[in-house]
Amino acid sequence: MKTTISLTKNQFSQKENTILENDEFQVVSFKYSSGIEALRVSNSKGFIVVLPFYGQIIWDAVFEGHNLKMKNMFNEPKVGTSIIDTYGCFAFHSGIIRNGCPSPEDDHPLHGEMPCALMDSAWLVLEKNSISVSGSFEYVKGFGDHYLAKPEVTLKSGSSLFDIKMQVTNLANVEMPLQYMCHMNYCYEHGASFSQNIPNEVISLRQSIPAHVKPTPKWLDFNDKIKQGNYTLESLNDDEMYDPEIVFFMDNLQQYQESLEFKMHSPKGHSYITKFSSKELNFATRWILFNSDQQVGAFVLPATCRPEGFLAAKNSGSLIMLAPKETRSFTVTTGIE
Repeated sequence: MKTTISLTKNQFSQKENTILENDEFQVVSFKYSSGIEALRVSNSKGFIVVLPFYGQIIWDAVFEGHNLKMKNMFNEPKVGTSIIDTYGCFAFHSGIIRNGCPSPEDDHPLHGEMPCALMDSAWLVLEKNSISVSGSFEYVKGFGDHYLAKPEVTLKSGSSLFDIKMQVTNLANVEMPLQYMCHMNYCYEHGASFSQNIPNEVISLRQSIPAHVKPTPKWLDFNDKIKQGNYTLESLNDDEMYDPEIVFFMDNLQQYQESLEFKMHSPKGHSYITKFSSKELNFATRWILFNSDQQVGAFVLPATCRPEGFLAAKNSGSLIMLAPKETRSFTVTTGIE
């Protein structure tokens, strides 16, 4: 049996309020001092904090006593129009009609319009062995695109893995562009190593330099060593070399594997894992950053194309065009193994 519980903003205040509780799950509503509503959804293994009316951002994720998210400068989510206004979360939905780092010729914000979208509605779905936070957001512009986005995150009973989903429907009578990335900002752990069920040679260093990256001579020299095959970044050991960020691309993943599995092995003995289908998400990115303010070990960011902006995807032929009334769905499973 499935039970749906609608959420309204008047259920959220500075004081925590338990909305649902049983032997396995607990859902607590609260509001940050910034005014942003949040849900802490827990099972016996840990919890996530979801912002149900703000892009359905997953702000925190803690399982088996480990905080999964990046080190950042934000002590709470902040109200903004772009993800850089509140870049302290574990995961956000990047896209939908535009995604990635815009080139000078692009006209969209970093990672598109969806990350900080003001959701039209939000609800909980309780089933026998799972609980989900879901919602809907209608994007419509005069003389522009028109779509419905339905994000969802699901915790299962007794599991330290959870599912992040996105469903997009083109509501217009003309086709629309679709770019989507499940942008998970995983923690950085010195000495952690990577593994994946695709060939290592598929993982290639980003050649372009986005506007937000300010290269140093040391960083350029390090990049040259990777390009020339004199250094392989298979583990997080040379912390000082990842400032600014080091980014790798993995393209056309369908030719290697349908069921993809990426891991980051912690020196503490556990592993972080992400699984997805190349039929849905045919590209992936690895993003590494280490400085005194921000530290990220994003070992895989599944996507429909490279995160180099709209025009780059269009010019490379990787841009998806969604037919009128067509729906696409994406599912990523992640957490601690």
